Amino acid sequence: MRKFVDISVPLRAGIASDPPGLEPEIDYFTHEDTVDRMLAFFPGATKDDLPDGEGWAIEQVRMSTHNGTHLDAPYHYASTMSRGQRAITIDEVPLEWCLQPAVKLDFRHFENGYVVTPEDIDAELDRIGHRLSPLEIVVVNTSAGVRYGEDDYVTTGCGVGRDATLHLLEQGVRLTGTDAWSWDAPFVYTAQRYAREHDGSVIWEGHKAGREIGYCHIEKLHNLEALPSTGFQISCFPVKVHAASAGWTRAVAIFEEDDA
Repeated sequence: MRKFVDISVPLRAGIASDPPGLEPEIDYFTHEDTVDRMLAFFPGATKDDLPDGEGWAIEQVRMSTHNGTHLDAPYHYASTMSRGQRAITIDEVPLEWCLQPAVKLDFRHFENGYVVTPEDIDAELDRIGHRLSPLEIVVVNTSAGVRYGEDDYVTTGCGVGRDATLHLLEQGVRLTGTDAWSWDAPFVYTAQRYAREHDGSVIWEGHKAGREIGYCHIEKLHNLEALPSTGFQISCFPVKVHAASAGWTRAVAIFEEDDA
């Protein structure tokens, strides 16, 4: 028997889901609001002709492909991937990457702005007694997950650095995910680091690892606290937006349970 756990956030307007100016906007139209719109398709018809006198419920949405729970394509990170190949867009992402066994790494104990290292990944894999397999999906549970919609969401949680990302990719992982706003550490902390070190390689370093080995990741996952470390699959097929850098996804964890 299959069990499904929703690990996506709801797409909502009016909350701090993204940095200022990048939030989605949603206009809601009720059955009453749209009566005239529906009647325009049927000359001579009146509201009394409509069942219950109602039109349709509909929403008008203004958003980017990076609002809500979404899958980033390698094209988002750079124009090239895998050391010089053309970076694939979201409509070119292999579908087999998007439905695979998964593992959760619990990084909630790391402070805001911390950059995860290869050693951190290995320590967590040792703790849960797991060895990665090619194409396995790896998601990280950060302290940001429970802050979605709160004013501090985009500045909360750790990020995964270049070396740690490549450490996963070199083991055959091609799709990762996080419940934070970004796979990388919150920008406010990276900006502080750059101000100290003046090293441009720290900017978006986890994303930019895709220039060396092409990969995808899911951002704004949710409810990872409800998942075990292993023993489940993740389905995260993206909406097929032509030539785009990302596509929205209804990410779901799937468990096979014993009927007994």
